[in-house]
Amino acid sequence: MNFEVRTTSLQGSSTAVAAAGAFTPVVDRTVAAGGGGLGFNGGQLLYLAVAGCVSNDLFREADAAGIALTRVQVTARGDFTGSPAVSTEIVYEVDVAGDAPAERLAELVAHVDTIAEIPNSLRHGTAVRLVVAGA
Repeated sequence: MNFEVRTTSLQGSSTAVAAAGAFTPVVDRTVAAGGGGLGFNGGQLLYLAVAGCVSNDLFREADAAGIALTRVQVTARGDFTGSPAVSTEIVYEVDVAGDAPAERLAELVAHVDTIAEIPNSLRHGTAVRLVVAGA
C-alpha cells in the first residue's frame, strides 16, 4: 500500500487542513509559537502516529488470534530538545482488555511491539528526504 498525505495552509494562516485519503485532520502551531492553536502540531502527530499504529495493530493481531478486545488505550510520550529540535526517546504504554487471560493479552502486546510499522520505522531510522521545493 502506498501512502500520500498533504497539508494545505488556509489563506494567511499557519492553520492547515491535512488530507490523508478521506480524512482531514487540522494541523497548526500552538498559540505560544505564533499559530492559531487549532489543530495538532507536528510533534503531537509523530507521537499520535506511534500510538495509532500500535492501537490498530493490536486490533488486527487480536482478531487474527481469535481475541476480542474490549478496550485499547495507548499513550505515547516524548519531548523535543536541541537545535534543530529532535525528539527524545518515544515511550508508550498500553492498557488493553479483552476476552483472553491477562497473560495472553500481555503476549499480544509484546508481539505487536515487535511488528508495529511506525515504531519499527523509527527504530530502524527511516530516511526522510526533500525531493522538490517550489515557491
